Amino acid sequence: MSVGESPARFDAADKVTGDTRYSADRVPHDALFAHVVFTAQPHAELIALDVSEAEACPGVVTVVTAADVPRNEYGLTRLDQPVFVNAVDDTSIAFATNVSRWEADHLCAVVAETAAQARHAASRIRAEWKPLRLVPDLSAAKSDEILVHTHEQSNTYHHLRIRRGDIDAGWAAADVVIEGTYELPYQEHAYLQPEAGTAWIDEGGRVVVEVGGQWAHEDREQIAHALGLEQDEVRVIYPPIGGAFGGREDLSLQIVLAVAARKVVGLGIARPVTSQWSREESIVGHHKRHRAEITARIGATVDGKITAVEADVWLDAGAYNYTSNKVLGNAHLSVAGPYEIPNARIDSRAVYTTSPPGGAFRGFGGPQGGFVAETQMNRLAEALGIDPVELRRRNIVSEGSIGITGAVLPQGVTIGRVIEACAERAAEPAKRLPFSPFASLGPDTVAVRNGRGFAAGSKNVGFSFGFPERCEAEVHLYPADDDVDGEPARAELFHAGAEVGQGAHQAFLQMAAEATGLAIENITGHFGDTANTGDAGSSSASRMTFMAGNSIIGAADLAAKAWVEGQRPAIGWYRFVPPETEVLDENTGEGQPNFAYGYMATAVDITVDTDTGHIRVDRVIAAHDVGRAINPTLLRGQIEGAVAQAHGYTLSENLIVHDGQIQNPRLSSYLIPGIGDVPAVVDSVVLELGNDIGPFGAIGVAEMPFITYAPAVIAAVHDATGVWFDALPLTPARVLAGLRSADVATDS
Repeated sequence: MSVGESPARFDAADKVTGDTRYSADRVPHDALFAHVVFTAQPHAELIALDVSEAEACPGVVTVVTAADVPRNEYGLTRLDQPVFVNAVDDTSIAFATNVSRWEADHLCAVVAETAAQARHAASRIRAEWKPLRLVPDLSAAKSDEILVHTHEQSNTYHHLRIRRGDIDAGWAAADVVIEGTYELPYQEHAYLQPEAGTAWIDEGGRVVVEVGGQWAHEDREQIAHALGLEQDEVRVIYPPIGGAFGGREDLSLQIVLAVAARKVVGLGIARPVTSQWSREESIVGHHKRHRAEITARIGATVDGKITAVEADVWLDAGAYNYTSNKVLGNAHLSVAGPYEIPNARIDSRAVYTTSPPGGAFRGFGGPQGGFVAETQMNRLAEALGIDPVELRRRNIVSEGSIGITGAVLPQGVTIGRVIEACAERAAEPAKRLPFSPFASLGPDTVAVRNGRGFAAGSKNVGFSFGFPERCEAEVHLYPADDDVDGEPARAELFHAGAEVGQGAHQAFLQMAAEATGLAIENITGHFGDTANTGDAGSSSASRMTFMAGNSIIGAADLAAKAWVEGQRPAIGWYRFVPPETEVLDENTGEGQPNFAYGYMATAVDITVDTDTGHIRVDRVIAAHDVGRAINPTLLRGQIEGAVAQAHGYTLSENLIVHDGQIQNPRLSSYLIPGIGDVPAVVDSVVLELGNDIGPFGAIGVAEMPFITYAPAVIAAVHDATGVWFDALPLTPARVLAGLRSADVATDS
């Protein structure tokens, strides 16, 4: 048996020793180097582009522009972005392709013998721009005075509604009403490996792109669309990927490299083309977690029963949609929390601005909506004088509950047991060390205060809102060399699911071993290549273990049947399709948006220095129902990693954007947590309550710990200081300003 055990990862030794070859390590010896030139224009029309001086520079082979792209448009869920900004608007495209709407729009790519030569020649690109008025934030965008996309009637291009019950009756029944407006910030993915890749034309004339991503077949589809090719004329290969978190779900270098490789071959040069972004280019050049503004109200009776919820969610999509429509959907659902809500009015909107695009990032709208829902609940508990855990007990959903969209929640509603497990573990006293924000100074016990906060939540597993969800796998069973009539001796697994550092491929092999009855050492995996694997969907939405596991079980069963029928090797191909979801009614929001949810609860203990505003998180209790832990060690790593990433979002990561341009695109000034900053104790409470539609009972967990962290910390700071904060991150300056504004004195 393999599921439920924690064998060492098959790729661990190479990653520890540095032998693993990531995209930037896999540069062919004869490769040409491409440098992508950003427009550096948050909003401007391109009048003229002159690349002749760059083409004349030493070592330059060619300059790739919009003229080299057969279909100059792309986008994961909405075609609204040019591959390259064009000096002449392409009227065959629905949107204006001659406008830069983002400082990292692509202007061209210089291809040269060396990276240094390509960068030097890029400085010789001459562009003439007509500046256009900026739409730098939500406030400017809402007026529609200036349209970011002139073919649209409004900057507010996607609107979701929920109308449930009788909202007026809900407010009339409320004894207490809590209102708040919350600001949620950008967050940079900051994955270990910046964007990098290589492209070439193979001997069959096929375009091959080797690059890190999260959905190989979707990458292939977008590349083929832009190049005017059939999908089988494009091959996408995923080498080991140095982190993703949603940041690689949308494209970066994929189409650029493919176009460059085709142009080079067209010049009679049979050489691959490679490119790698610097850290600064990476921070500027890919999307962020959405910044958002959310206004919310919640009402309850004196005994703590929720009567009504209202919310207006405004999501800054930035210059292009990316996955904003999907992220908005998750925020739309999560802003009500995992509670029985009899009456609700929720309006959620995605809005174009001339700022960095928002896109997929761990939690996918859940952190924004969950922050508001749980902060509102904690403020409501204070107003009612009810313990925060007890207030949740009185309102949480349970098996058979009707969700906020009027549909019965999918089976496996275990949040009650998760909350109890978290609260029980939190009852154990935390160990607190003396605290000083400065290593050179001793602790000031007068200024130091302690607090505890609690939050709970849910997060969908898999794609939502009617998307045709699926995942494919193939299993080959082989006999021992001298015993073709015996039992299978080894197997091969073919699967496209992306391994982005989380250990997915290890989990795939364990599930394949369990499904075939073979030892894991006898399973060989073939991963991440559209040439020999079926469409697995994206490594996102906490879906991959759930979806891949079910597809592997199905493929193994079919291979076993083929074995009995005498096929050698015995091959099983299977496409897993989960229960269908529904597009929500555009007026009422009614429908079944998801087929499964994961449930979580978090308690934190913190220390605050009221003289400086510094916060230390002493202990985190992160409780989750995982259904079944496929690999318990990897699962705990997912929980601890999510907590560390949420810690940065909550306390230190402050991306500064002014007039659409990022002011701190370096890790020296954009402060992600280091080893000395993360919580001292992360106590993972893992419940294996099983889920009937999950593989071996497993359910997704990757995003869940992130969602409840920030509201729990906010509640803990309030517990320590009496001050509520409605914006992140809780930098010392923001905390100190809040304490001073509330007249919180050190000696009070």
